[in-house]
Amino acid sequence: MMMLIRLRVTLGRAVTALLLAVGCLPAPAQENDAEARLLRWMDRIAQQQLDRREAEIASIRTVEDAVRRQKQVREKILELIGGLPDYNGPLNAKVMGRIEKPKYSVEKVVFESLPRLWVTANVYRPNQPGRYPGVLIALGHWDTGKVAEQRTAVNLALKGFVVLAWDPIGQGERQQAYDPRTGASLGAWSVEQHFQAGGQSLLIGESFARYRIWDAKRALDYLVSRPDVDASRIGCTGCSGGGTVTTYISALDDRIKAAAPACYMNSFRTLFTGPVGDSEQSFPYFLSSGLDQTDFVELFAPKPWLIVSTIEDFFPLEGARHIYEEARRWYEIFGAKDRIGWAVGPGPHGTPEPIRERIYEWMIRWLNHGEGEWREQPVDMLADHELTVLPSGQVSVDLGARDLYDYIREEYQRRRAKQPGSLQELRDEIGRLMQPLAEAPLNVRVLEETRGQDWITQRIALETEPGIELHGSLLLPRAEGRKPALIALAAGDALAPSAAEAVRRGIVVLSLALRGVPRREDRRPFAGDYLANTRAWLIGRNLSAMRAFDIRRAVDYLVSRPDVDPGAIRGSARGEPGFWMLLAAAVDPRLSGVWLDKTPFSLRAALDRPLNRNLHAAIVPGFCLRWDMSDLVRAAENRAVLWTDPVDWLGVPAYPAGDYKYRKFEEGDARFLDELFGSRK
Repeated sequence: MMMLIRLRVTLGRAVTALLLAVGCLPAPAQENDAEARLLRWMDRIAQQQLDRREAEIASIRTVEDAVRRQKQVREKILELIGGLPDYNGPLNAKVMGRIEKPKYSVEKVVFESLPRLWVTANVYRPNQPGRYPGVLIALGHWDTGKVAEQRTAVNLALKGFVVLAWDPIGQGERQQAYDPRTGASLGAWSVEQHFQAGGQSLLIGESFARYRIWDAKRALDYLVSRPDVDASRIGCTGCSGGGTVTTYISALDDRIKAAAPACYMNSFRTLFTGPVGDSEQSFPYFLSSGLDQTDFVELFAPKPWLIVSTIEDFFPLEGARHIYEEARRWYEIFGAKDRIGWAVGPGPHGTPEPIRERIYEWMIRWLNHGEGEWREQPVDMLADHELTVLPSGQVSVDLGARDLYDYIREEYQRRRAKQPGSLQELRDEIGRLMQPLAEAPLNVRVLEETRGQDWITQRIALETEPGIELHGSLLLPRAEGRKPALIALAAGDALAPSAAEAVRRGIVVLSLALRGVPRREDRRPFAGDYLANTRAWLIGRNLSAMRAFDIRRAVDYLVSRPDVDPGAIRGSARGEPGFWMLLAAAVDPRLSGVWLDKTPFSLRAALDRPLNRNLHAAIVPGFCLRWDMSDLVRAAENRAVLWTDPVDWLGVPAYPAGDYKYRKFEEGDARFLDELFGSRK
């Protein structure tokens, strides 16, 4: 009798204690942590959305109802990712080399996913002639790409399968922004390259996932076209990010007959506050559309699906259990409860030998009539470079492949509105993005007060809506009467730039950190504040708009103060927060002027280059199809917009056409403060 790793998962405190012990759940954050406060607020919304979804799932009891939901879910997922590319061109597949082993061979293959978007792959096949079942192996976020699954691929070939493992975008031989002078990508490692494409895709209302799914579809097209493959017997597996792609392509392409995603599947019940994935793993509006990861499994039903987990994975084991329990009930509706499985193995994130053997057994059982040896065989591992397909090891060098951002920019040109939306439509859209936020009486607490010779400093907490409390400093000149005021966005406890300079001029200054600010530094050179923004998109919210709402509530507070002139309130922001300030100014005429400093001058400009930094902090999905930053300036109408030292999305000084002003060498802020408040009528 076959021996498999099986673990009984006990619910309640025991599971939580175990997961905390192995590091799968984040430790509770401090109460004064701005990120933690925002996360708790968003998680409450996420859990309510999941409650509503589970109530709907519980009402489904017949095959007819289940099939009806499958159709609705499939349509919704395709809508959320922006559909799949409309392309039916040739694969132009070529075998570039072959490695012969006694019982199997490895073919080095290239094919086109889209025109000049070349994919490098290894195909492992038994040496005996015949038609075999096929298995796609989707790769996780190993920078080496396809070679990382060599052991699994060889074993499947030895067990009578033809196996295709391909390099994902940004990995292996498909580096984006590749620089031949350094022999590496300028975009850092694989996940950072994914965030580049992810941010650009979101600007035009689509998801990077569509390109990952499309690569998998084209890999499947190639696999089933081979004369040694039985197209009616195709499986798919992969770990981590490869588990993601396995999940997607299996749910969306009927040609996959058995699936085994590893170390990925998790309910957002636990995942939302944990390791939310990168760009292709998190669709905007996913939870607010009534979806969870279990929906992918339920789309696949009643075909055989194996959920694969490890006990020490950073993806919470409890989240995988949640998916398995719901999916098992779903499969029972179809009378197919033997076709849903959950394998839990030892160790951290990855596929240890007991897990690999469970995957072999699953594929043998469902694709090869149960005939074959499931135990793993020793593999004579090849060095990474021996599995390289191209002489240089890069598609951009040997095949003149284009980077993905070229296709995203072309898709933008194709989908872009012929005429920009009107200013009123723009204001309505910003209002819609803010609409879920709750207007409530302002609650302001003074936490500490310091009295200086020229001004008083109060450290305050401002509740902009129930559950969202912002921290900041209020600088009050000692002069009598109503005074102009400045909302200056700060990065955290430190005063915003120019705050002290402004209060010396007799200006009331509110130096304010908006919701989720400051964030902990995660040492990502390009992705920046992707995590909080991604979580907001999942629940159908937009963090830029929420922060603009916070600015509006700060205006409410200043207007209510007897020492502030309500007709002379200005705002200032440096860097990407300038976008939030523009959003607020577009819909709040009480901001009589704004000053943006070192703020990127255009969102659409982020589509023109392969690299951007912290683009996620200023994304409204689909915004670029109708508007740009210049439209927000126009929406401020006759109010002053002072824009100094504009930059591009790498922070490099830019000199676009327009009314921009520039500092002279070592010049400070005094001239611009005078201009900002001198514009008061």
